[in-house]
Amino acid sequence: MLFNSLSKIQKKLVVHLRQRRLQMNLTQEGLAERSGVPLPTLRKFEQKGVISLESFLKILSVIGGLEEVVDVLKPKEQSFKSIDDVLKSEEKPIKKRGSRK
Repeated sequence: MLFNSLSKIQKKLVVHLRQRRLQMNLTQEGLAERSGVPLPTLRKFEQKGVISLESFLKILSVIGGLEEVVDVLKPKEQSFKSIDDVLKSEEKPIKKRGSRK
């Protein structure tokens, strides 16, 4: 499924965000104040890697990286090899929901 386990990815995110915070010469208290994330929440995140998406995004908005995260999650654009590919893509309706499984 994944090359890295989810817990390893969480740890990497914590390490990278902590390093960014320290590069900006911010204390946990300073980052909590600037981001609006409660200090206990920020401490728990740096210790255990657990945080809500909203708080994570608030932290990114202060230390940078929010736009990069948004860009990474954009759907990939189709690349066409021929005019037939273009015509076929126009025939298919754009999906707005996933299928049930």
